[in-house]
Amino acid sequence: MFAGLSLAEIAAAVIGGYLLGSIPFGVIVMKAAGAGDPRAIGSGNIGATNVLRSGRRDLAALTLIGDGGKGAVAVLIAWLATRGADDQAQALLTCVAGGAAFVGHLFPVWLGFKGGKGVATFFGTLIAAAWPVGLLAGATWIAMAALFRFSSLAALVAVALAGVYSALLFHRPLPVTILSAGMALLVYVRHEANIRRLLKGEEPRIGGSKKDAPPDLGHNGGPKLETQADYYGDDKSGPPKA
Repeated sequence: MFAGLSLAEIAAAVIGGYLLGSIPFGVIVMKAAGAGDPRAIGSGNIGATNVLRSGRRDLAALTLIGDGGKGAVAVLIAWLATRGADDQAQALLTCVAGGAAFVGHLFPVWLGFKGGKGVATFFGTLIAAAWPVGLLAGATWIAMAALFRFSSLAALVAVALAGVYSALLFHRPLPVTILSAGMALLVYVRHEANIRRLLKGEEPRIGGSKKDAPPDLGHNGGPKLETQADYYGDDKSGPPKA
């Protein structure tokens, strides 16, 4: 499967991609802005959605760009490194690098292997590796979010269909399909709590009121939440208060 690629190239893609993906942009931007630590508010997640609960849309936007961008950059570096190689070898190495960056986001070495849920990095990686597939998956997220107003449900449907889009539409389907399926599986694992809440009818909707949310939504090693205000980030001073 890795014909045409040296062991050094594969190792560099795995290690470099993983370290790049491990950069915790949510933690970095919040601390740099003096806004605290995303692991101490809301769900305890390091992604853009939880950073938004600090009340800082600008920091959430920077986190979204950073988390998506690191997957894209990993793919781009691998693509540049294999210019002149055959298409299959290039597709393989870009997907290996992108997959490693995605794993790095979920299990970052800098944070004791407790990372985010991977949705932004999923889309950033996939758009760079196979932009038609990534854009179709993104359009699916937008459509599902508009119809049902559940961010988690939109993400789960979009990542599940990404592999189908790749298999049916992309001109180098196998590496991208494997990458899409592997990342989708991990997204589902990281959304286990969201899936349970969706099945129970307890998942908060996009733009929903605070009364719609259950009082305890901690996950991914985040703090147990004592109030709905903790989840929505009304207390911007740091950890939930007793």
